[in-house]
Amino acid sequence: MRSLVNTFAVTLVVFLCFSCQKPGKEEADRKEPTAFDSLTFKLDSIHKNGQIIGFGVAMVNEKGILYANGFGYANNETKAPYTATTIQHIASVSKTLIGISLLKAQEMGKLKLDDPVNQYVGFEVVHPQFPDSIITIRHLATHTAGINDSDQYMNKAWILTPDQDLAGVRTDYPYQQLNPASNEVPMEAYLRGYLMKGGDYFSDDNFTNAAPGNRYAYSNIGATLVALVIEKATDKAFNEFTKEYILDPLQMNHSAWSLKDVDVSKHSRLYRNDYSLLPYYTAMTYPDGMLITSSEDIAKYLAELVKGFIGEGTLLSTASYEEYFKPQLTDDHFEGRKPRHPYDGDYDPALFIGHSGMGYVGHSGGDAGVGTWMYINKEDKTARFIMINTDMGNDERVKELEYYAIWDLMNEYFEPLSVAQVQ
Repeated sequence: MRSLVNTFAVTLVVFLCFSCQKPGKEEADRKEPTAFDSLTFKLDSIHKNGQIIGFGVAMVNEKGILYANGFGYANNETKAPYTATTIQHIASVSKTLIGISLLKAQEMGKLKLDDPVNQYVGFEVVHPQFPDSIITIRHLATHTAGINDSDQYMNKAWILTPDQDLAGVRTDYPYQQLNPASNEVPMEAYLRGYLMKGGDYFSDDNFTNAAPGNRYAYSNIGATLVALVIEKATDKAFNEFTKEYILDPLQMNHSAWSLKDVDVSKHSRLYRNDYSLLPYYTAMTYPDGMLITSSEDIAKYLAELVKGFIGEGTLLSTASYEEYFKPQLTDDHFEGRKPRHPYDGDYDPALFIGHSGMGYVGHSGGDAGVGTWMYINKEDKTARFIMINTDMGNDERVKELEYYAIWDLMNEYFEPLSVAQVQ
């Protein structure tokens, strides 16, 4: 017993001696907050002080991913956290994949940008006021085809998934109406009914007053029609084409176009700006905005776009990426533009992506319960992505206190994250 006590005493003395020593440099360095930690703390503070229920972010440069994370709640009722792997649809940022797919199909020899649309779709797409003007794929890809998103789009295109209903759901969202699942028709049938005279969704308002090729008018219907062209030209469904040529090569393993193709347990719920819960929904025009993805997955895609922008991309050839990012229009195509808006891609459109007047190229998006922004800084070749699960609507206060704050904070951290990347 005595030897056991002595052994314990010696061990205790040795332990106390070590514990009294000052921490070495390696241990001290380990306790220093990293750029990742600092950014995470500040983004979390923005969430706690604001009104967005949950959001995800990603930051990349030409070398790869710098940061991907999530904040707040993916489910406000259960308090499930919004993380880097939380998924939701990203609204019109999805259209950038239409552009990549279009140029991939051209590389494959399946179509050409200046081909007539009617060469592929199997029904006549004719501007009723300008029946002799040919609508080309490029017109659609630059939003100059003269096709308008009328009430037949805003009030019809979005549908609930089969297990959802509109009971208790606010229906006063100003931009789109949600419809029961029984209203769904296939994408091609909906486009045919929208664009052909006498169709179930046809209206004179479905077309602008400008001849094809003459005037810029953003069109979700036109974007979806390009997806149909790709389907017809390649004999492959658009969702399958993007999986084969974009999602799988980039290992975006948790991304898809339909709830049935993802893990719904990882899907964020979506909310009105009064925190009321929205049902799960999709769209008959799904290519224009229904890509479901996460901050972690979109970071891989965004890093590829930056590489494509500098001529080092892998999804497309250098020539195709040059075409993808090349501004396509002139001042004559616009009634007015916003040159001082930092991330208005409508200022100078390319192919389903656009240049702002202040040095960014990318796309933004908005749907019921969704806001997204994806932009490359053309000067320093960095890029960011932000997605939220809460309506912003026209609430400038929310934009000022949260979205702009997130954007500005990212600006402060590209350099320190890039330094940490190479250490």
